[in-house]
Amino acid sequence: MGGYSLALRLRLELANGNFAFAKVATTEDTARWLRREAVVYEHLGTQSFLAEFLGWDDDPNQPFLLLEDLSEAHWPPPWTPARVDAVLYALADVRRAPLPPQTPTLEAERAVLTRWAAIAENPAPFLSLGLCSAAWLENALPTLLDAEKALNLDGTDFLHLDVRSDNLCFMGDRAIIVDWNWSSVGSGDADIACWLPSLHSEGGPLPETILPDAAPWAAALAGFFGSSAGLPPPEGAPTVRTVQRTQLESALPWAVRALGLPPVEIGV
Repeated sequence: MGGYSLALRLRLELANGNFAFAKVATTEDTARWLRREAVVYEHLGTQSFLAEFLGWDDDPNQPFLLLEDLSEAHWPPPWTPARVDAVLYALADVRRAPLPPQTPTLEAERAVLTRWAAIAENPAPFLSLGLCSAAWLENALPTLLDAEKALNLDGTDFLHLDVRSDNLCFMGDRAIIVDWNWSSVGSGDADIACWLPSLHSEGGPLPETILPDAAPWAAALAGFFGSSAGLPPPEGAPTVRTVQRTQLESALPWAVRALGLPPVEIGV
């Protein structure tokens, strides 16, 4: 999760006048992620939630993936109830899809998804965001820590694990999900939960109206975004902290409501 990789993205005009989208690795990390993504397309390429798979070259130094050009698709926001439903239908299909070979488990990402202990150890970056007071954080931390410890990641469902508007588009009534380098197997609630802060921040419904009784997910996602949003941006991704803060501004109130915490206090 976290996205904003340094992979090269190109729109190519083919000899027949059609267009295709190419995603090209530029670093060791992007090559590894692209190989993981290619496995998904090679084994699930006919699924309706995927862009059409046109080809793959596993070059040792610069592998690249060739896909359907989605330039003419609708990329949200804005959101409508029908488009929210289309994503939910697509995610239901994702969960039921056969697992590509060597799909990693969601449990392997627990340390990435549960970050309140890291915030407790060094709260300064989180507090620098000005979203709560130090006193509120100190009082809320035991509840937040307990909630994320209860997070159940086990399951047999196929997952995208990075669902948000820049990884979603619509062709007619069909929702298409892109960027599959974080695909995993685990709890079917994961993709919906991870999408909801992004959806709400863009004018969508409150997270609990779609996924009720999900306090562990609300706590974990608030900690996930809160642990990163106050840090300097990584090289090559100057806007990622702004995106993380925006999602935190939805995820933290969701956690407060779900856990019955006192209203957030802002101040010293």
